[in-house]
Amino acid sequence: MSQPDADTPDASTDDQSAELAIDRSQDLASMVAELRGPEAGSRELECLATGIYFESKGEPLKGQLAVGQVIANRADSGRFPSTYCGVLFQRGQFSFIHGRSLPHVSHSNRQWQTAVAIAKIVDQDLKDSVVGDALFFHARYVSPGWRLKRVASIGNHVFFR
Repeated sequence: MSQPDADTPDASTDDQSAELAIDRSQDLASMVAELRGPEAGSRELECLATGIYFESKGEPLKGQLAVGQVIANRADSGRFPSTYCGVLFQRGQFSFIHGRSLPHVSHSNRQWQTAVAIAKIVDQDLKDSVVGDALFFHARYVSPGWRLKRVASIGNHVFFR
């Protein structure tokens, strides 16, 4: 899980009550429908949702979950910054990041609201992703020549550790 951003009010009470209300045996689509909403609840969840949105908004839900899982895995790995925002803002890692600001997304956009739900699922570890402990991914249309272990291919992304 991420560490809260020092400048962000703590939304853990809301997150904990949402976690308690979710039946972990539900399928991913049902969880997303239950957690979908315009507000992430914290700066860290907004960063995670933004990463999911810009990297995978057109992908199947399990692909969005996988992208979110990679961001969370990086934050937990000790090899990357220890927060979701830190992972996103690490220089040269995500092409949609320019400077130190998140790009604007309309919170009324349904794809944004889905990304918020996926971010909550990842953050609360409500559903396992087939990518496991993957730390890297790329779009199918590029071939970076990485010498990493390929762990999954979902939608238009390939995942590695």
